[in-house]
Amino acid sequence: MCGRSFAYLLTFLFLLASPVLLCGQSDRADAGHTAISPQDSIPAPPRFIPREPIEPEPREPLPGPILRRLPQPLPVSITFGLRQLARTAGIIFSGIVMTIEQRPAITAGEAVGTVTITFRVENAIRGTAAGRSLMISQWIGTWSAGQQFRVGERVLVFLYPPSKIGLTSCVAGGMGRFRVDSAGNVLLSTQQLFAFRTDPVLGGRSRVNLDDFAWAVRRATEEE
Repeated sequence: MCGRSFAYLLTFLFLLASPVLLCGQSDRADAGHTAISPQDSIPAPPRFIPREPIEPEPREPLPGPILRRLPQPLPVSITFGLRQLARTAGIIFSGIVMTIEQRPAITAGEAVGTVTITFRVENAIRGTAAGRSLMISQWIGTWSAGQQFRVGERVLVFLYPPSKIGLTSCVAGGMGRFRVDSAGNVLLSTQQLFAFRTDPVLGGRSRVNLDDFAWAVRRATEEE
């Protein structure tokens, strides 16, 4: 009887101690294994910070083909008046365009493409004589840039002194070229009118006879 009572007592004590033991094991398990949520298992992507566009560094222009021994025209400016025009020119005359012939380059580095223009000189101011035929050679690039003539056209031109290979062109581009009408009057463009506005002979005149124009050129050349 005593032994059976002692067994009942042990069973009762075991039942009382079971929740405590189970709770302790659960605490130890929680302490060793922390619960991880699905969101915490995937690392967050780094924050994207937009960068300002980087400007490319400027590059030096590549050197183009160098055309040697070509005449170098002077830059045109508003102050390029009759005096500068007359003193820069090596040939000044009025005449009629007789022929135009294009001549391609022979070999690279030895010659350049040119346009040959033949004039019949009517009035000579410098570098030629009236009544003769004058043939000039112009670099084809200058011709393509706009310094062109037409057969039968009557003009008065200021030409650069020919270069070492015989090339020339109008001084200061359009400033060194004038139209001449059938009556022999020199016609000034709007640009020329503005540039020569202070000249005592040409100032304010859009149409000047050849004698007055030639005298104005000689006067401008002799001015100091």
